[in-house]
Amino acid sequence: MMDLMIQWWIAYLAVGVFVGFFAGLLGIGGGTLLVPLMVFLFTAQEFAIERTLHLAIGTSLASIVFTSLSSIRAHHAREAILWPTVKQSAGYLVVGTFFGSFFAESLNPAVLAGLFVIFAGYASIDLFLNLKPKPSRSLPKSIGMGIGSGCIGIISSLVGIGGGVVTIPLMVMHNIPMRNAIGTSAALGFPIAVAGALGYIWNGWGNIYLPEYSIGYVYLPALVGIVVGTFITVPFGAKVAHSIPVTALKRIFALILMFLAIDMFVKIFIKA
Repeated sequence: MMDLMIQWWIAYLAVGVFVGFFAGLLGIGGGTLLVPLMVFLFTAQEFAIERTLHLAIGTSLASIVFTSLSSIRAHHAREAILWPTVKQSAGYLVVGTFFGSFFAESLNPAVLAGLFVIFAGYASIDLFLNLKPKPSRSLPKSIGMGIGSGCIGIISSLVGIGGGVVTIPLMVMHNIPMRNAIGTSAALGFPIAVAGALGYIWNGWGNIYLPEYSIGYVYLPALVGIVVGTFITVPFGAKVAHSIPVTALKRIFALILMFLAIDMFVKIFIKA
């Protein structure tokens, strides 16, 4: 039994190493890659199917709490984080993410997923073609920023998509340089992850279908393995982000964004 647990822990470590690089490179927290990988591993471990997705999202959000700290440190050292934007958005992100987690068990995500697919498809084409926004376009002021940030938080908790997948293209479309968008997204990932993880712990507390070593919808063995793995590769990913051409960086992000849009479309609207 112990040997089997060690094998699974090594698998979680490998996932963390893989995801950590892209978290540092693209400022996406890693949740967009972690959730499907966690669903695959938890299914292989024969966890209760009714709670596999909840465990995957909750564990992913909990790991991003730690991953984002490493990413923030790396991007802040390169002066890539727009801290005024972070301060303006963080509170609204927390509220949206935390309350969104309370509806995760009962809300049909099809409509929300559809809107995300449309946005992600448009944004990926825009980034891949390196289209330039109007010079006069800038981020909205306090009210608009608050509403937008709250919606991003809700999307993050309900669909299991990291906030960076939405915030990065939105910032780039408002004339924020790509590297600043990535660094700022990494910082915004921290309040999203904290609020989301707390929400999933709260809502999963005492659930009889959860595996041993779980705290709510956070599975601790996976959390430890992922965090250790990401700490190894997040700084390297951030270093690469600041060394390759911006156009290449945009196109890498665009391809991942398009893949996520297609994957979500298939899961929600075709396999449903």
